Amino acid sequence: MRVGATTHLLVLQCEDRGLPAPVLEFRFCIERRWRADLGWPEKMLIAEIDGGSWSGGRHTRGKGFENDCIKLNTAAILGYRVLRFTPGMVQSGVAIAHIEQALA
Repeated sequence: MRVGATTHLLVLQCEDRGLPAPVLEFRFCIERRWRADLGWPEKMLIAEIDGGSWSGGRHTRGKGFENDCIKLNTAAILGYRVLRFTPGMVQSGVAIAHIEQALA
């Protein structure tokens, strides 16, 4: 499994704060083979880091955005709390603060 630099940074931030280690590429929906970037299954929490938000990446274009909506709505229907972040939110510390609150 190849983990991107932003995901790796968020994992390190979790370690630094003494938070539970996330499951990387957590498969939350077996039927659709969907995965979340990070998951804390015991807390029913998943996190997605959406790259390309300022450059017209897949997550912000029509079909990609629509597919993300379906995927994350399904996660919510299955009972998961879903947190979404941009790389900038990870770098600034906003993402880890939200994760820390959600895990409390």
